[in-house]
Amino acid sequence: MSLAIRLQVEPVRSLAFGGISGVYAGIGTAMTRPIRMILLQNLTDQTVMISFDGIIDHFPLAASGYIVLDITANKTIDTGFFLAEGQRFYVKDLGAACTSESVYVTVFYGSE
Repeated sequence: MSLAIRLQVEPVRSLAFGGISGVYAGIGTAMTRPIRMILLQNLTDQTVMISFDGIIDHFPLAASGYIVLDITANKTIDTGFFLAEGQRFYVKDLGAACTSESVYVTVFYGSE
């Protein structure tokens, strides 16, 4: 096993304002690898709600806001706490319709 892990990035996922409503919609596709870091950006003009399962409200994300989740970037092994392969993010508005831009998800994984 190598102790050198390279940080890699999956293609950005997004959902434009027209696809965001009062019910959860998926932001792009599911993750294809175990994820170490996540960047969620809400570049719309409204606060939105983010969900990890498309059912339960997990956290709001302010208009023009972002959150970085550094789950396990400092690990040098392939075990530990990761966002699972197959995970997908979901978004809905909180009553006021978004009228511009998109919500973006960028995820980072490790490879040897």
